[in-house]
Amino acid sequence: MKKDKPKYISEADALLKLQHYCAYQDRCHQEVRTKLLDLGVYGDALERVIADLIQDNFLNEERFAKSYAGGKFRIKKWGRIRIKRELKFKNISAYCIKKGMEEIEDIPYYETLEKLLEKKNKTLREPNIYKRRAKLADFAMRKGYESYLVWEAVKELVQ
Repeated sequence: MKKDKPKYISEADALLKLQHYCAYQDRCHQEVRTKLLDLGVYGDALERVIADLIQDNFLNEERFAKSYAGGKFRIKKWGRIRIKRELKFKNISAYCIKKGMEEIEDIPYYETLEKLLEKKNKTLREPNIYKRRAKLADFAMRKGYESYLVWEAVKELVQ
């Protein structure tokens, strides 16, 4: 069994690799820190690389939060609760989370919820109206939508 020998990479090479890594898609500080540790960059060198990335605008947590929130809402149809939870899990600041949430407008948000519920309703084979409503509500709340919005949309859809 081969042992992986530790990787050693110069600070300049690490900076170059991380610039490409951050240019490909927005990253949060935690992802960049993990990547640097995987490359074998530690301590002061790690902090200098992160500082250089921030200074050169390769790393911007507010921009990351905005693109993450907008993308997860548009592509995966996640609700605000789920997006906030995932951003907190990535150690994003409350200010940046708030800025990211501004990317999700109220009218398209509710319309997306309604479309999700309509699509799910077509796949359900539950004849009991109360169980059907419960299943739809559970589905939407697992996606991260607020319960008061979910129940309003479910009652409107299943009558």
